[in-house]
Amino acid sequence: MSPEPKARIAARAAQELCPGEVVNLGIGIPNLIPEFLGPDSGVVLHTENGLLGVGPRPDDGDLDPDLIDAAKQPITALPGAAYFDSASSFAMIRGGHVDVAVLGALEVSAAGDIANWAVPGKDVLGVGGAMDLVVGARRVIVTMTATSSRGQPKVVAECTYPLTAAGAADVVVTELCVFRLVDGELRLTELLDGATVDDVTAVTTAPFVVTLEESHVG
Repeated sequence: MSPEPKARIAARAAQELCPGEVVNLGIGIPNLIPEFLGPDSGVVLHTENGLLGVGPRPDDGDLDPDLIDAAKQPITALPGAAYFDSASSFAMIRGGHVDVAVLGALEVSAAGDIANWAVPGKDVLGVGGAMDLVVGARRVIVTMTATSSRGQPKVVAECTYPLTAAGAADVVVTELCVFRLVDGELRLTELLDGATVDDVTAVTTAPFVVTLEESHVG
């Protein structure tokens, strides 16, 4: 998959974030979101390995080996940033002090179940912080491509991979559209980059309701 759809997903997901929100960004597509947040966005980025107030990616000449995020990618710290240990960071997450978690997924079900930590038969490096984040954050945004590398739908009726959490997703952003979970119902609220409802239906096995009038269709 070319970088363009991933950037499109990240750019649209960035529009979901509001000034003053504390936001944790997961590995992969979520890590592209800072590129689409202006300097005056007011969004406060959190990394679970111990920094609140993450800044933009550093230039090659400004790398600090002591400043990395949970994906081990180099970061910067904004003025006034706070440093703390991982235990304190997870206390923030579990205590409901993170407003938004943005993360990738292998599958999301029609009920908002999320599977993103293990593929049966493949090595698992570790669960990571996803399970804590999706139940601790006040709002969960999933950013992922509409299909897997094998062309299999990722928005499905029921997850086949091990669950990270049940009913945790609030918003799902793919390169084709935006889904929202409202009152236990999966709603297609926005089409992206010229996609049609038929395009979305062709790569989605989950039942969904089309409510495009509720959102801008771009």
